[in-house]
Amino acid sequence: MTDPITDMLNQIRNAQAVQKPEVLVPFSKLKNEVAMLLAQAGFLGEVKKGAKGKTKAIKMQLKYDNGIPAIQGAKRVSKPGQRIYTKAAEIKKVRGGFGVSLISTPKGLMTGLDAKKAKLGGEVLLEVW
Repeated sequence: MTDPITDMLNQIRNAQAVQKPEVLVPFSKLKNEVAMLLAQAGFLGEVKKGAKGKTKAIKMQLKYDNGIPAIQGAKRVSKPGQRIYTKAAEIKKVRGGFGVSLISTPKGLMTGLDAKKAKLGGEVLLEVW
């Protein structure tokens, strides 16, 4: 596994395709932060640390609206082979404001709107809508 964030997004996408209520992904601090921000933005339900056997895991409740997943799509912008950086003034809206972008800034991981308000640029990790 060379890109754990993409792997996490694929697991979420696959679980939503078969209407699973929750998904377990292996724990890392970055994946935990991404999941917490997606929960704050309303794309995921409750996010908890859990255990999958002896290994640590993140347990995420998936959200649905009348059987339609809350996450309609996700795009990995900055990849391990090609990092994409942006300035605070150049942070754009995702899907006309219906989505959210996650940006790794010097002050930590935050949404695109929060980074723009704080006038911080950084690496654009992903976009979710």
